[in-house]
Amino acid sequence: MNASGSEDGDEVVDVPLPKEKWSGKIGVVVLGATPEEGGTRSASLRIGGSTGMPFLSYEGVSPNRPLIAGEVLDVPSDLPEQVRQEFGACVEDPAEWARCWVEEHDADLICLKLLSTNPDEGDTSPEEAARTVQRVLAAVKVPLIVYGCGNEEKDAKVMQAVSSAAPKERLLLGHAEEAAYKSIAAAAMANDHAIISFANLDVNLSKQINILLTDFGVRKDRIVLDPLFAALGMGLEYSYSVMERIRLAALMSDAMLQVPMVCDTTSAWKAKEASEEIEGHEGLEERAVWWEVATALAALIAGGDMLIMRSPRSAAIVRRAIDELRGS
Repeated sequence: MNASGSEDGDEVVDVPLPKEKWSGKIGVVVLGATPEEGGTRSASLRIGGSTGMPFLSYEGVSPNRPLIAGEVLDVPSDLPEQVRQEFGACVEDPAEWARCWVEEHDADLICLKLLSTNPDEGDTSPEEAARTVQRVLAAVKVPLIVYGCGNEEKDAKVMQAVSSAAPKERLLLGHAEEAAYKSIAAAAMANDHAIISFANLDVNLSKQINILLTDFGVRKDRIVLDPLFAALGMGLEYSYSVMERIRLAALMSDAMLQVPMVCDTTSAWKAKEASEEIEGHEGLEERAVWWEVATALAALIAGGDMLIMRSPRSAAIVRRAIDELRGS
């Protein structure tokens, strides 16, 4: 702390910013492959690479801007009516929905969720699901995230078909967890795709799944971690703490946690405050948009490198916030 005299005679005290020095660095994962790399994307996207906590530019650099992936469902039956109205009729066709996200709402990439493959619902075949992925890839030129339905046995078959139907596109396939990772890891490795490692709100489990994947042969620069980020009102505080501890451990040189993180903020639309009229509270439409915004901003500050978002209005607000926080 230094003291000096001002022009009017008052003593001026310089208070230094409390800065942390980090020895670790988050790895970089490249999504999407261009024609020169064997794919068909117009450009590849890079996430990760930070050497400090988010948006604290005086502690380290964050060379790659956080990305926003627009959510597309192959069956929109459970889509909130408000979001359906934002997109219009295009939600009935995954390819058109993806095109709308990119051309009208500036999504960086698309997250396609193949919910219709659920054996208890549509039970769409792996081959049909793979054709849906190909149609979306043909409709847009941005990188693609692909999730299955959450059924372990069916997802293994679906991801194998998807991987083979889009070789060298460097998709991001989701997801692998401790109890089930070999099939999806093999599918990703077979055609040079990246993979989402998943752990249920636990620092040690997050590290463990990354160890299992790398021991299986997955390159660390092909792994993006999903630590399960809970929405506002549904456990956000705890998941924020877990994410922040993961990022701090990575910056303190825990090599198996030095991977970028993705956060799915669409769960915000399941909170009653975002989906129900509440006596004494008006403005459900605005409240729902800002519920997803609040969830997304918390995820970014906790260390999220990429967001999966549902509402274009929410995404636009978060995009402006990222620009302001990065000073761009």
